[in-house]
Amino acid sequence: MSTATLKVRVARKAAEATDIQIFELVAADGSPLPAFSAGAHIDVHLPNGIIRQYSLCNDPGERHRYLIGVLRDPASRGGSQAMHDSVHEGDLLQISGPKNHFPLAHEAQHSLLLAGGIGVTPILCMAERLAISGAAFEMHYCTRSPERTAFLQRIRNSSFASRVQMHFDDGAAAQRFDLAKVLAAPEPGTHLYVCGPKGFMDAVLATARSSGWPETQLHYEFFAAELQQSDGDTAFEVRLASSGRTLTVAANQTVTTALAAAGVEVPTSCEQGVCGTCLTRILAGEPDHRDAYLTPEEQAANDQFLPCCSRARSPLLILDL
Repeated sequence: MSTATLKVRVARKAAEATDIQIFELVAADGSPLPAFSAGAHIDVHLPNGIIRQYSLCNDPGERHRYLIGVLRDPASRGGSQAMHDSVHEGDLLQISGPKNHFPLAHEAQHSLLLAGGIGVTPILCMAERLAISGAAFEMHYCTRSPERTAFLQRIRNSSFASRVQMHFDDGAAAQRFDLAKVLAAPEPGTHLYVCGPKGFMDAVLATARSSGWPETQLHYEFFAAELQQSDGDTAFEVRLASSGRTLTVAANQTVTTALAAAGVEVPTSCEQGVCGTCLTRILAGEPDHRDAYLTPEEQAANDQFLPCCSRARSPLLILDL
């Protein structure tokens, strides 16, 4: 897996809504940036040494810039605070090329786009791409208030504004989002896309599944996951199939940390089980999945896991490393 990075300059930083800043990134050498598709994200290497993922929210046809939106999250582990307080116009940053774990399904006859808060960033990009291609879609955008709604004017001024319903927590009861109603009748050709806070996404996905939506028609991307730690966690072993070497993962240690300590580097990015960078094949053993990246069906197969957060239910995991 390539770990190459691109050097970009912050061409513009601006307030988009309360506690939300947008950053326009351009190549430091002025060259065109790598192409991307709706739903893609980039890894941003922050001044404090951590790496965070941000969805691209400009037109994929643009090669001269990347646009990202960042919410200041008081519960953040340092990423949003660093972007808001330590990154300024003119600064140089290292980023990855675009990655897309959340692409549009081109076979969809109709797309239902659901955005919660800053989760609008990939969803808006999808809406604009679907509008340009003439595809059928509708979008619901849930936020706390108009003042905290990113890209409000951009949506209202768009050609597809009539297909977007806004839902504000502080608004009248009549405009509240009726999740059960919207998801009540899944159609064979309709695909659902959702991005936003974990609670919002959990509610959407649980409602969709209970309403009979097939997993193949559900598409989602978590920005962050709740790191699951348990007092009941115990040590286990992992064996590297290529060498037969066996390593112990301590109760308070992640698999990636144990591997790194032994000189075995697995590429990581989010370290929360949301981006899929560290996805590793399992040849034997039963993992304890704690990620928000794999689908329930993929988790049930038990042939791959995310070692940045997941553990083992069996005493030994044999990894394809």
